[in-house]
Amino acid sequence: MTSDRFQQLQRLLEARIVFLDGAMGTMIQGFGLTESDYRGERFKDWSSDLKGNNDLLTLTRPEIVSDIHRQFLEAGADVIETNTFNANAPSQGDYGMEALVYELNRNAAQLARQAADDVARESGQPRFVAGVLGPTNRTASLSPDVNDPGFRNITFDALVATYKEAATALLEGGADFLMVETIFDTLNAKAAVFAINAVGQERGASIPVMISGTITDASGRTLSGQTTEAFWNSLRHARPFMFGLNCALGAEDMRPYVAELSRIADTGVSAHPNAGLPNEFGAYDETPETMANTVAEFARSGFLNMIGGCCGTTPEHIAAIRQACEPLRTREIPEPPVECRLAGLEPLNIGADSLFVNVGERTNVTGSARFRKLIEADDYATAVSVALQQVDLRCTGCTIGLGSLTSGVYQIWEGVAFFIGTQLQICIAVLWLAHRIVGIDGHNGIALIGKCSIQFDDALLVELGYRTVIAGEYDIESFGIRHICQ
Repeated sequence: MTSDRFQQLQRLLEARIVFLDGAMGTMIQGFGLTESDYRGERFKDWSSDLKGNNDLLTLTRPEIVSDIHRQFLEAGADVIETNTFNANAPSQGDYGMEALVYELNRNAAQLARQAADDVARESGQPRFVAGVLGPTNRTASLSPDVNDPGFRNITFDALVATYKEAATALLEGGADFLMVETIFDTLNAKAAVFAINAVGQERGASIPVMISGTITDASGRTLSGQTTEAFWNSLRHARPFMFGLNCALGAEDMRPYVAELSRIADTGVSAHPNAGLPNEFGAYDETPETMANTVAEFARSGFLNMIGGCCGTTPEHIAAIRQACEPLRTREIPEPPVECRLAGLEPLNIGADSLFVNVGERTNVTGSARFRKLIEADDYATAVSVALQQVDLRCTGCTIGLGSLTSGVYQIWEGVAFFIGTQLQICIAVLWLAHRIVGIDGHNGIALIGKCSIQFDDALLVELGYRTVIAGEYDIESFGIRHICQ
């Protein structure tokens, strides 16, 4: 890990707005590559089609990836992103290339590192590499089957495993920090954060993290249903040095959500919007000048610490954005009041001036015979209605208690936590079983641990913290992780 370079980046962020690169995919499309370009000699006999696997070009056409990096650097990007958006096991599984995840990430970071170092040497100005961890093609908190809301096609632990492999390789290849980006499912991002923390513990060093989510449409929510503030509450425990939004929207449509982040985030705020919205052919028509004028207004309003581009943005866009924004002051980071900040689909902030918080107790097999019978009958859909009834009665959240059940408890949590976890604020009564934390990995937001009949120690509290759960009714300050409750 090159901590000296990251310290350079921190000093640069204090001095001015920092500029990110644009769309790798858009640039690759401009080369008009064929199936044989993607295959190269190494994969000429591969059993499936490979065209469209842009990450594979790191191995088969590395000169193209390097050329794109250099174009963005010469256009004025301070930071370039590795060509690793889909370099994870679920995404590469579409091509039968899961075994290449480590190599794809390491080699992509090496290419970016070389390009950044070359331009830094030529220009006399530092350049930085963001190791990209993309969202994968799976959703940990949503079911792909509309007829079975409790079903998942990926587990939290499986995501942790692939993100850990990718993160390790990116750092080995020379990334200065890791960027968890284009997040449409917060639970996936929580798995990435957990994996990054595990890698940091193994390396004996803190790994700088940037997080960037995606507001999917005019609803103002991520695909998994969270508002901007709920999204921030769910991931702020990771202590990212930069937190922002990218993709799905053009700059004009993204503005209100960037403004909201700027108000609430006690860290750097970034944006890399699309070049407008796609036309009927899937192309992006917003000109560099139009986009630059729009994001310059972001900067004049004091919203930005970092700005770049996503889909449809070229080196010309980045050059125009830099010219428009470079003279403008970087955002001052606020100091919001210390409050208990929870989240389901909506934020729940509990501070000194908050009113009484009602917590429903009926989703508990000990306290409700009806709920217990529904759980034992695997009737999770009706069990969810018990929770929703409490919300209708103006409960802010509800406990989930399965303490007296012993058989099939993991499957029960998949049914209950996955069903309820994305629909309302939850205070979870955690069940400790077989030395594992049960029920937390299905929660999309950030929850509260109620009273538990287990012994908390340093290791457990740290694990709870990086699974993004607020610990309640315990003295966690002595464990050095007070930021969880902040």
